[in-house]
Amino acid sequence: MDAKKILELTKQIREETGYGIMDIKKALEETEGDVAKTKEMLKKKGLAQAAKRADKETMQGLVMTYTHTTGKMSAMVELMCETDFVAKNPDFIQLSKDLALHAAAMAPVSTEEMLEQEFVKDPTKKIKEMVDELTGIVGEKIKLGRIARFAI
Repeated sequence: MDAKKILELTKQIREETGYGIMDIKKALEETEGDVAKTKEMLKKKGLAQAAKRADKETMQGLVMTYTHTTGKMSAMVELMCETDFVAKNPDFIQLSKDLALHAAAMAPVSTEEMLEQEFVKDPTKKIKEMVDELTGIVGEKIKLGRIARFAI
């Protein structure tokens, strides 16, 4: 495969997944340009990264809230990471917003229950998979902390 094609595919996969450019390029070369296999390889690498970082401490993160437009329901989630650098990452911020929305919509009673739920905006993914995927992308342990939901 020529360099121009690798560059195009790398850019496309980067926009779709957020994985690092060098990781994408290496995976594309190993899969001989097969985009589906490349994405699967990156996902497996991310899950392996998450498993390796399981014992790391998460002392940074964000507390994110979501309030329904009616003002009669709100949820708050705590998403934890290892460093404040990752807590400022746009993907981390977006995940925390998505998790707050999910908590409001699905009313999980515990963090463990929420991790096993299918994501309200994309039922093909479980919350745990989303957290693990971001761990692979940013290279740090990410953990869903406390959750709370209020409704009138």
